[in-house]
Amino acid sequence: MNILVTGGAGFIGSNVVDGYIREGHNVIVVDNLITGKPGNLNPSAKFYKTDIRDRKGLEDIFRGNKFDCINHHAAQMDVRRSVDDPIYDGDVNILGSLNLLQLSVKYGIKKFIFASTGGAIYGEQKYFPADEGHPLNPLSPYGISKLALEKYLYFYKMTYNLDYTILRYANVYGPRQDPHGEAGVVAIFTKKILKGEQPVINGDGEQTRDYVFVEDVIYANILSAKNNLNGTFNIGTGIETSVNKLCDTILTIAGLNIKPIHGPAKMGEQRRSVISSSRINSECSWQPRYAIEEGLAKTVKFFRREGV
Repeated sequence: MNILVTGGAGFIGSNVVDGYIREGHNVIVVDNLITGKPGNLNPSAKFYKTDIRDRKGLEDIFRGNKFDCINHHAAQMDVRRSVDDPIYDGDVNILGSLNLLQLSVKYGIKKFIFASTGGAIYGEQKYFPADEGHPLNPLSPYGISKLALEKYLYFYKMTYNLDYTILRYANVYGPRQDPHGEAGVVAIFTKKILKGEQPVINGDGEQTRDYVFVEDVIYANILSAKNNLNGTFNIGTGIETSVNKLCDTILTIAGLNIKPIHGPAKMGEQRRSVISSSRINSECSWQPRYAIEEGLAKTVKFFRREGV
């Protein structure tokens, strides 16, 4: 299968590219390298340095390659930046994505896989864990832009019969993660701890998140491409982990005795976030295979090997 992966030099996107190539797929990567890194690029993938907002540049790529599937990970993914600059967030996450959708219709793409958010899209949860039917009340422009694309995908399916899979990720962590935005807390803690510095915990540290290892996310993307998997699916563990527990676990794995610092709480930060993945489990038997201790051990090993 010929698969275009946008954002394929980023943390999650590059890991997904590796997974597709291991499965024998032919992968083409589009990335503007603003946050993506050349070192993340798989040498077996064809690479175009192009911004998804560049409609002409994108069309040249579509014209020169025949794609069976689009896997869309390119995004402005910093929640706090989206609050500071919602116009930029919408330009990238909505208008840039619409370029891809329009070209998908024009060039007869069969399948569109979209990386959405399973935390920001639900807002303050009404119940725990949140399933896909939970009310959608995003509290940031980032979450709003992801929700907008989900609605556009429904429109393109109804109007042009473009099949799609929406994957609403919990807090993804693992090798290659950069400390951008709230979701980068594992990378932020790990880098500080391995340098012998005190990690800073916002507030009392009892706020919880659902942390899912990137290898489990790769598997969900592989299943989405090869199975007739259409619709919206949460990708998480269904387990809440507090920031205090996360920090303690990383310290234990690193074998270091460092006391964290508690800073002021971040305004507008969600207190609890955890999602249910029962729908995708029932559709194609996906379930997380990595407990957080195992995933964090692999992550710490990666950063230590990288000399962070």
